[in-house]
Amino acid sequence: LAASGTGNLPSFTAVNTTGAPVSATISVVMTYTNGGVSCTSAARTFVYTINPTATVDTINNQSVCNGATMGAVNFTSSTTGGTVTYSWTNSNPSIGLAASGTGNIPSFTATNRGNDPITATITITPMINGCPGVARTYVITVKPLNKDVFVPNVFSPNGDGKNDILYAYGNYIDK
Repeated sequence: LAASGTGNLPSFTAVNTTGAPVSATISVVMTYTNGGVSCTSAARTFVYTINPTATVDTINNQSVCNGATMGAVNFTSSTTGGTVTYSWTNSNPSIGLAASGTGNIPSFTATNRGNDPITATITITPMINGCPGVARTYVITVKPLNKDVFVPNVFSPNGDGKNDILYAYGNYIDK
């Protein structure tokens, strides 16, 4: 918007490249001319506040094994001038994290019972004062555990409490 002018206020695109709200005050004086006589109104003032674009700080990609506890992810932002809130989506809920949520990402148990690593792209969208910001993504990779089965080679069911029961062990054996 120009610093001054005549006629109607033109449309304009407000831009705020800072991390805080920016305000502009516009004063309008109307003049009516009829028969060579001009009448001027009192100034009318308008204040425009342009909110910053909300941001979310970088989250590093993460890689864990099946069954690992993923700690909570707490989002941060350098944007000021209000409370930044967050919504997020998960492209692959089979990793053990819900498909979407608001606020920070809670702790969860990573899941992958397949043979190959699986990934999920987490997309975080920040908002401030009702205005959405620039979305940011990071990737969680969940690696499978080894599927090998271990069977002990010693078994002596003699009632002495040592090696009386044969147990087979493996990452996916429940009982």
